[in-house]
Amino acid sequence: MTSPLQQIQAFLPISFTLATSGQPNPEEFTAIASAGYSLVINLATPTSSNWNPDENILVESLGMEYVSIPIDWEYPTLSDFEDFANLLDENSERKVWVHCAKNMRVSGMIYLYHRIRKNYIEEVARRYLEQIWQPNEIWQNFIEATLMLYADE
Repeated sequence: MTSPLQQIQAFLPISFTLATSGQPNPEEFTAIASAGYSLVINLATPTSSNWNPDENILVESLGMEYVSIPIDWEYPTLSDFEDFANLLDENSERKVWVHCAKNMRVSGMIYLYHRIRKNYIEEVARRYLEQIWQPNEIWQNFIEATLMLYADE
C-alpha cells in the first residue's frame, strides 16, 4: 500500500524526522499532519509556481507550526542558508517537513546543511540532491561559494 506522502510532488524522505517535497496541496498537508510532522518550513516565494497564500493558516489549523524562509530562485544567499540551518538545528527533536515549489531549493539547502552542519562526506550529501536535480549554474555557484566560506572557518 502506498503512503499518501509518496503522492506528494518530489517527496523525499531524508530521515525519520525530516522529509522534503515540492509544493503540497491542501489535502496533502492533512496527510503530513497525520504522519506526525509538527513543523512545516516553506522555502518558496510568492512568485513560485503553485504558491498558496493561505498556507500558513492551513498548516496552523492542522496543528503544525509554519515558518517561511522565502529564497529567491535567482539569488540564494548565505543568510538564507544560515536561517534554514539554524531552524533545522533548533528543531532537531521534531518531525520537520521542508518544501518549496519543486524541491529544488530545498534539496540544495539540505545538501549544504548535510555538508556544513552535519559533516557528511560529499557522496552521502549529494545523493539526496541528485535524486531531485542537477543544480543549474546559479545554484551550483551558490553551493560552491557557501562551501568555500565555511571551509575557511
